[in-house]
Amino acid sequence: MQAGDSDPEALGLYMAQSLKKYDILYCHMVEPRMKTVGEKSETPHSLLPMRKAFNGTFIVAGGYDKEDGNKAIGNNYTDLVAYGRLFLANPDLIKRFELDAPLKKFNRETFYIPDPIVGYTDYPFLEFTV
Repeated sequence: MQAGDSDPEALGLYMAQSLKKYDILYCHMVEPRMKTVGEKSETPHSLLPMRKAFNGTFIVAGGYDKEDGNKAIGNNYTDLVAYGRLFLANPDLIKRFELDAPLKKFNRETFYIPDPIVGYTDYPFLEFTV
């Protein structure tokens, strides 16, 4: 089941503006991006009006990679970037970003399964030799 709104940008802007009166510390929003076969399709800067309307720390998520995340922060589009699936598949994501190491792909088929071993906890860490 999917939910939608007739004017999601107006709703998001209203919500971001409304949060100001409550001194909310941060606002975390997901960039509406759609993955297509072999290509990334995105709505660039669709959260910018919400970012400008909110006066606390602004966090975005939604398919960002290292380059996209750095660009979003560098262009003052956001304060922080959340990496959900990318972090799941790379429990040492920060170290991989530092080293420009290859990233593991996440396995969507293991999301939300009851197995306590397979899925969320079986992604490998980088192997370091000293």
